[in-house]
Amino acid sequence: MELHSTTPTDAILKEMGERLTQIRKQQGFSQEALAEASGIGVATVRRIEDGRDGQMGSWIKLLKALRMTAALDELLPPNFESPMAEALGTGARRRRRREGTAEGSQGATFRWGDETP
Repeated sequence: MELHSTTPTDAILKEMGERLTQIRKQQGFSQEALAEASGIGVATVRRIEDGRDGQMGSWIKLLKALRMTAALDELLPPNFESPMAEALGTGARRRRRREGTAEGSQGATFRWGDETP
């Protein structure tokens, strides 16, 4: 199942639980072993796999135990570049470009405005 912004939350949790079950089995973990490795209860693992628990803390512990913390960077990338922000000129690339030009520096030292003279 492909997830979209219109996919209901319950359906996303169910799909994520199914994906977790598949990965757990591929890595040779039982629910009990994964629970122990991640430091959460077996009942919590079962609820997550059934799509009935969406607590981020539990997911993070599970991803750590499965050595999949890179998935967290994919979830919320540290350097997200929004095409809309770029088009409007508010993106990081545009700011970097301005900072390196005469327009951004003009030989003056940057001041926040709350310094004492």
